[in-house]
Amino acid sequence: MADRRELPVPDGLDGMRADAGLARLLGISRTSVGVMIDSGNVLVNGDVAGRSDRLSPGMWLEITLPEPDRPLVVVPQRVDGLEILYQDADIVVVDKPVGVAAHPSPGWNGPTVLGALAALGVSLATSGSEERQGIVHRLDVGTTGVMVVAKSERAYSVLKDAFRDRTVEKIYHAIIQGYPDPSSGTIDAPIGRHPKADWKFAVVAGGRDSITHYDTLEVFRSATLVEVHLETGRTHQIRVHFSAMHHPCVGDTTYGADPVLTARLGLSRQWLHAHQLAFAHPDDGRRVSFVSPYPADLVHAKDLLAAG
Repeated sequence: MADRRELPVPDGLDGMRADAGLARLLGISRTSVGVMIDSGNVLVNGDVAGRSDRLSPGMWLEITLPEPDRPLVVVPQRVDGLEILYQDADIVVVDKPVGVAAHPSPGWNGPTVLGALAALGVSLATSGSEERQGIVHRLDVGTTGVMVVAKSERAYSVLKDAFRDRTVEKIYHAIIQGYPDPSSGTIDAPIGRHPKADWKFAVVAGGRDSITHYDTLEVFRSATLVEVHLETGRTHQIRVHFSAMHHPCVGDTTYGADPVLTARLGLSRQWLHAHQLAFAHPDDGRRVSFVSPYPADLVHAKDLLAAG
């Protein structure tokens, strides 16, 4: 049954847009509130609200919240292109293809790494919520490359700590538009939710500390191949940091990439690849390292850039 609430606008929301104010009041995303408003489920003083309406203290709100989402579950599903690079009793390391999420999430109905491993009969740690058991880090749907998943409870705990303590070496390769100056350096800029788009992130005051180190590997006519070492692991960190430098990842139209160049290179996603992952094995502490070669679409785009 839908949840209906009636309450006055509190003083703290004075002057705010309805979508932003109600997102803060209800503790849900601005996008979700926008959908509620567009559906006519938010009334202000008896009238249907608009997203940009301004709130004032004492206005009377009538809000109908949607029914809660069904619990997320892992659905076993074979995934073409997902390769197991290594596994033992504690960990499984995969080479994740494009178009695959790490785990189920609201609004995502496509394949997942956990679903693929379930279809292959790989048993994982049971730590964490049901839809992300064994997951100790993630890659974006549009980012390919190396990913480790915990199979034992000890591995889950040890790897979660390692990622938190920044002892995992995460090396990405990216092709960015233009030429960074300096050619090697560090981007130290806080990242948080984009102020105008819930599905994006941005460099914002008060965001979480985010540090990206990069080195130039190869220069093309209009772009640069860089090797990136992540010190932190924020959502979309590489994409956001290079976009903030006015050098977005080639193909990343969400963060400002040139759509003409994107089309010429035949890309449907950002040129970004998790090339190498190294960490202390959770069982005996030995250093292990895994490498993923570039997938076909990134090779094709790189060859076109090299050809001029």
